[in-house]
Amino acid sequence: MGFAQRKLVILVKLLLMPNLDKKNVVECVRQVCDLLSPNAELWMTETKREHFPGCNGLRFGKFDKLLCQCDFCVAIGGDGTIIHAAKHAVLQDKPVLGINLGRLGFLATLETGELSLLHKLQTGDYTVEERIMLSVVHKSGKGTQTYQALNDAVLSKGALARMIDLNISCQGKGVGPYRADGVIFSTPTGSTAYSLSAGGPVIDPTIDCITLTPVAPHSPFGRTIIFNEQSVISVRPARPDQEIYLTVDGEQGIPVEFGDEVLISKSKTSVKLINLTGKLFYQVLNDKLLYGSEWQTKPR
Repeated sequence: MGFAQRKLVILVKLLLMPNLDKKNVVECVRQVCDLLSPNAELWMTETKREHFPGCNGLRFGKFDKLLCQCDFCVAIGGDGTIIHAAKHAVLQDKPVLGINLGRLGFLATLETGELSLLHKLQTGDYTVEERIMLSVVHKSGKGTQTYQALNDAVLSKGALARMIDLNISCQGKGVGPYRADGVIFSTPTGSTAYSLSAGGPVIDPTIDCITLTPVAPHSPFGRTIIFNEQSVISVRPARPDQEIYLTVDGEQGIPVEFGDEVLISKSKTSVKLINLTGKLFYQVLNDKLLYGSEWQTKPR
């Protein structure tokens, strides 16, 4: 009689990063703790202690210390939560697992109904996907600021219903003048976010490239352009009387004035996302966009 081979269970250190604004987040954290304790060290920042009383095995401490010492970051919320967690995780080269409590949740590889798969973190039965980020450099009279984008960087108009005019070049060569409500520079990961809503293509996240998608362009030929990963793209306001804002991954807008320059390129850092389900990008795409829609039903 043979015996089934048992996988070695290792003690893992997890930093839980929940979004307190999400419904059912407390219950989800409790389930995670119940499923993984006692074969995991479960940590959370001290500032959230009061929201999670009685969670099995959950310990609290200073965020920076926990981030440095953990094996994985577990973001619990929507895509915004995962992006926020990923920007912290890359500083210490930590992989991120996303548990979806949002709507579509393209960055999350685990739904709340799949929490039983969490044991794979303890057996090593998972894959890690690397996703490129964008380096976004804003040069102005006030100095130079650099930002990192996992999804996208957007230059858009202000409150007035006026189009903006931008001059865009790549490697010092003119791409062209753009008149539009804005332009979106996205990673392949971000191709399923704002860029998709603006008519941009869906791109496999394993491909390294940068896309430029205009928003409501004043031209019938305002289509997406896909640049290779070595490209350095420059954006400058074409005239002074404009209200333009730079928004990186949906965060607070940064004013871009006439004479400023925004440089977009592939970042030297990349985000590591954990995949516990083994689903490929195209399977997730179908689940989230096609069969996840209310007006669609799965074929029998």
